[in-house]
Amino acid sequence: MNNEKIISPCISICKTDTDTGFCYGCARTEKEKKIWKDPNTKNNWKIENLKRLKSRMIESQLKTFVRSYNEKIEFGKLVYSKNLQKKPQN
Repeated sequence: MNNEKIISPCISICKTDTDTGFCYGCARTEKEKKIWKDPNTKNNWKIENLKRLKSRMIESQLKTFVRSYNEKIEFGKLVYSKNLQKKPQN
């Protein structure tokens, strides 16, 4: 696990809540974002941080995050499925 790359929790919804200081997408603080980018940051810290981030999220945010983050892990990037887009009704 120490050599395995842990994917960044960024899901490309990058806007910070001015009241909490948490990103609306991933719930990280600016400090946590910097720690994630540091090549010396250990996987143990990243795993614990992911747990902490999820605990900060409200249910709807967590649902979106989990779906997007799993997609990012599976495909190596965020993929917005055409099947999820609603087609106009006539």
